[in-house]
Amino acid sequence: MDQQKMPPAVLRLLVIFPNVLSYLLLGGLIIYVISNYEVLKTTESLKVWLILIAVLAPAAAYTTFSIIKKIRAGHM
Repeated sequence: MDQQKMPPAVLRLLVIFPNVLSYLLLGGLIIYVISNYEVLKTTESLKVWLILIAVLAPAAAYTTFSIIKKIRAGHM
């Protein structure tokens, strides 16, 4: 059986769209923490939100880096 290859434009869209969503999530988390800083601090849940941001930011950056690297190499 001969499998059909996915067009590069569709592949880019399927890879880049979730990455854009992760940046939107990161931005929303940052805005949430800034706007609710005092409440999060008094309920002692600020550390959890900051850890979540600290994990999501490098993950989004690394994904962007790997996507750019694959596009430049011609794999996507």
